[in-house]
Amino acid sequence: MNLVRRRFLRLAGAVAAAPMLPRRAGAQNYPARAVRAIVAYAPGGVTDVVARLIVGKVGEQLGRQFYVENLAGGSGNIGMGQAARAVPDGYTVLAAFSSLVINPTLFDRVPYDPEKDFDPVSLAVTSTTVLVVNPAVPVQSMGELVALVRANPGTYSYASAGAGTQSHLVGEQVRLALGLDMVHVPFNGGAPATAAVMAGHTQIGFAAPTVVVPQVQDGKLRALAVTSRTRTRTLPDVATMTQAGYPDIEGDSWVGFLVPAGTPKDIIALLNREVVKSIAPPEMEERLATLGYDPVASTPEEFGKRISAELATWRKVIRAANIKAQ
Repeated sequence: MNLVRRRFLRLAGAVAAAPMLPRRAGAQNYPARAVRAIVAYAPGGVTDVVARLIVGKVGEQLGRQFYVENLAGGSGNIGMGQAARAVPDGYTVLAAFSSLVINPTLFDRVPYDPEKDFDPVSLAVTSTTVLVVNPAVPVQSMGELVALVRANPGTYSYASAGAGTQSHLVGEQVRLALGLDMVHVPFNGGAPATAAVMAGHTQIGFAAPTVVVPQVQDGKLRALAVTSRTRTRTLPDVATMTQAGYPDIEGDSWVGFLVPAGTPKDIIALLNREVVKSIAPPEMEERLATLGYDPVASTPEEFGKRISAELATWRKVIRAANIKAQ
């Protein structure tokens, strides 16, 4: 039994065993009407697809419409700012991407505070970043790659999906943490970055699983490590950075749910329960895996701690590498 299903069963047991106390007015009749889930990106992207899968299922479970409203622009800042200013009554939810914790440092100003303007509901899913190399690079492990780059300063370069993206930040985290002299080469997306590594134009790449897994399986790329805390089901044979001997390197992208600060706690608890429940079925996990995501279904408290920790992590990397929004 996986972690998500264990969490759901524990939660269901606790609810069943609890005494029948009167509920606060906030959740007594909630939801009495349709609930809006803001996605701060265009339709069809991975964040949008994941959000629609989960909120659609939550709506089915509660017997009410949960619909996605795409408010794209400003690298997600427009939609996140709109969500921060929404009425905190449970009828606006933010389906947030990990840019929530990156943008406050990447940009000179953003229209929200990720800790003060939102209350966390659940970190729903995460997607690791994969470090890959061209098969011609003579290494089979992360340790061998580090030794090779150190022995040949200025010789190796790494590709990312663009300046300020998750793959770029992870690449800079690796470069700074390990003192590696390698050059960043930004591309306009993960696919062209991956193509450059396969062609040997850049020897190293950092990318999302959906982009590189088929190439790894075909032998066109070699995956050396993933940056998630645990191995990803999309590449179960690839070690984490911690397992490779580099525990200070960690960086997932993710989709999580938040509500405007001040939303009644019992509504937050109800939403958390339903998000966790929506992710638990095996068929949902299989669908998420095809999108490169691993289920998490955290508590609100766990998600809040992660937001605080990642704000500090990416602030340090962005400032040290002098990364600017493009």
